[in-house]
Amino acid sequence: MTSDKVISNIKDQELVKKRRDQMIKGAITLFREKGFHRTTTREIAKASGFSIGTLYEYIRTKEDVLFLTCDAIYDRVQERVESAFNLEQPSLENLITIVRSYFYLMDEMQEEILILYQEVKSLKKETRRYVLHKEQEMVLMLEHAILTCVPEGLPKERASLIANNIFVQGHMWGFRRWILQRQYTLEAYIDSQLSFLRDSLKDHTK
Repeated sequence: MTSDKVISNIKDQELVKKRRDQMIKGAITLFREKGFHRTTTREIAKASGFSIGTLYEYIRTKEDVLFLTCDAIYDRVQERVESAFNLEQPSLENLITIVRSYFYLMDEMQEEILILYQEVKSLKKETRRYVLHKEQEMVLMLEHAILTCVPEGLPKERASLIANNIFVQGHMWGFRRWILQRQYTLEAYIDSQLSFLRDSLKDHTK
């Protein structure tokens, strides 16, 4: 399943993306306040700034909005990681830049991530499987960055574990912000997690 399986009657892909981005923003606020099941498509249309008829030109069901939210998170992670990746001179500092960028993105998208995790159980089996697949692809992006930037004998299994740790640490800022923000600014939190990352890689860097 891919995002183009979310059927739209509109052929202009730029307009489709614009309208769907509006839907995601409007729906996230409603899902946070009311939950997925209590939110209606009519409410999503109103929060998005257009009619229910217009809404159905871009999606088929309310579930499609959660699916598109997952896709939006993945696309932005991919864009952020690739933009921070120096393929010509990969290094530990390059990896630090990538992970720092990832943490900033998780802060920017914490509402979307929280809603997705809360409501993933509401998705159909096929779509839920797609969400989990996209999550794994994000972890693999981080794993690839680690193996490329730290090639000094780092086992793939260890790189995979470190990548999963980074992935969860990024989400933890959203999940646990109610208590973490009593002790850390975002910058301090990122610096502490990067210190752990350096420690975990110290035997494999010069």
